[in-house]
Amino acid sequence: MDNDNVMLQFDQIEQKVGNLITQCKSLENLNLELTAKVKSLEAELKKKVETENKHSEQKALIRSKVDNILAKLNNLN
Repeated sequence: MDNDNVMLQFDQIEQKVGNLITQCKSLENLNLELTAKVKSLEAELKKKVETENKHSEQKALIRSKVDNILAKLNNLN
């Protein structure tokens, strides 16, 4: 009886270890997917920040030109 009980416990442990390995592989795959998603989102964010900075520079340049034109118009009077 004791031997059967020990074998049953080993079988249960083996099954639990198998389940843990399966879960670990699943989590590793999920981690890879999430890492790729983070990299993609970081690249997208970087591109948007660069675009926003470019627009800010253009806006500042346009504002400067408009201010210069207004100053010239004020000097005419």
